[in-house]
Amino acid sequence: MIIESPELVDEIAVEDASLGESSAFLLSAEDRATIRVLVIDDEQTILDSCESVLTTEGYQVTVERRADEALQRLASSKFEIVIIDQNMPQTNGFDILDEVRRRRPNALSLMMTGHATPEASVRAMQAGAWEYLPKPFTATQLLVLIGRAAHTLVRMRTLAGESQKEGVLIDKEVRILGVSASMRDAVNTALKVAGTDASVFITGESGTGKEIIAQCIHAESRRSRKPFVAVNCAALPGELLESEMFGHKRGAFTGAVRDKAGLLEIAHQGTFFLDELAEMPMPLQAKLLRVLQDGVVRRVGSEKADAVVDVRFISATNRVAEDALEQGMLRHDLYYRLRVVPIHLPPLRERPEDIPVLITRFVEHFWRRHQPPGKVTPRLAPETLDALVRYRWPGNVRELQNVIEHLVVLSDPDEIIDADRLSILSEEGSNGGGSSQSAQGFASSVNFRDAFHDAKQGLVDRFEREYLAQVVARTGGNMSEAARQAGIDRTTLYRLMEKHRLSKDAFSA
Repeated sequence: MIIESPELVDEIAVEDASLGESSAFLLSAEDRATIRVLVIDDEQTILDSCESVLTTEGYQVTVERRADEALQRLASSKFEIVIIDQNMPQTNGFDILDEVRRRRPNALSLMMTGHATPEASVRAMQAGAWEYLPKPFTATQLLVLIGRAAHTLVRMRTLAGESQKEGVLIDKEVRILGVSASMRDAVNTALKVAGTDASVFITGESGTGKEIIAQCIHAESRRSRKPFVAVNCAALPGELLESEMFGHKRGAFTGAVRDKAGLLEIAHQGTFFLDELAEMPMPLQAKLLRVLQDGVVRRVGSEKADAVVDVRFISATNRVAEDALEQGMLRHDLYYRLRVVPIHLPPLRERPEDIPVLITRFVEHFWRRHQPPGKVTPRLAPETLDALVRYRWPGNVRELQNVIEHLVVLSDPDEIIDADRLSILSEEGSNGGGSSQSAQGFASSVNFRDAFHDAKQGLVDRFEREYLAQVVARTGGNMSEAARQAGIDRTTLYRLMEKHRLSKDAFSA
């Protein structure tokens, strides 16, 4: 159903019945009754339809055709959701959006337009819009977006009355991340955002714990009793990934002998974790964008909407997101919808203070796992611990975990683990702390299946990162001296440090 005239509003019940559960996201009638919505559009039919649809769901709705009168309403009433038409005759929607953000900074704004383009969507999100709604839209699409916004507001009210949690580390079984300031910041951000439905975008090298953070957010959310579904976008070819995510109809392709629900449907009311998002084919990113816009899933081979899903999206990539955007690997509009709350996990080499804590926890955990109760846990000799702290850990926490498990399973009770047991460590990580790597070491890090320019750029990035780490460490974090030794100006040095997410504090004497 397309919202174009009030006469079509009566079809809502039929449409919702065909698509499944209500798009009001299971909010109580009492909660919906507390949400005040302002709709600003110069088309009366749009206003009438929005007012009828949202009032039927129990929201408090006010509509305005003129921008100046809408701004007067904003000054006198505490609206929590504002729906703004991008193209108004007196002014444009972005000016109204600016005023909404100034007068009602806690309100959630939705921008709608009849001239939808990816660029317009990105511009709206960058300008501070909470969501973007292309015209024409269905009643279900409207209710899904308003339902998501309303739930976020209700959770924000709840959290405002609660004391904030002090996240220092995550320690459920072996899922510990660290105690450094950078990890405390990441964990605290994760805990604060967990109670909302905001999309989270996690960046960091492979093995830094991106999925652990995603699971932490899910565990602390209202969705914790519902599924946590993870998909590695790099692990499956595009056609299979589409079928796994969206499901398929019988006969959609060879081997599709029955209808199959996709993982998005399985994750309904839970959390959907998209790992290595930048590896997802672009056509599939466009299809995913539709789900973000209206919550409607269409299975492969289907000619109709098969389900409306309510999922919280958490995404991750080990690439630099800006590079993925520039290289055309990631859609701008999809990125800005998923990156409502960014969280970056620094590599282990930038937070050496975490390594002893992680080692202690891993030794205890794996000894309990592999040995019967009562046997004394082995210990690391001081020189062994020192070598592990100085090691560069190219595989990050995951590599450290594997190394410690290897040492533990080959140890005797109460044994002192000497440094000569560390032959398992890679030459790549060992060389990182002192002498420069050999040409063979660099060559071994190149993926020769990549295109020439991609492989070359990867090698250049690797060189820059290692060179910067060496020169800044050598000067004890003195950026002026590091720039002088490198033969570049300080501005360039700072820019390169930021590009590679290196902090001078990690190298300070």
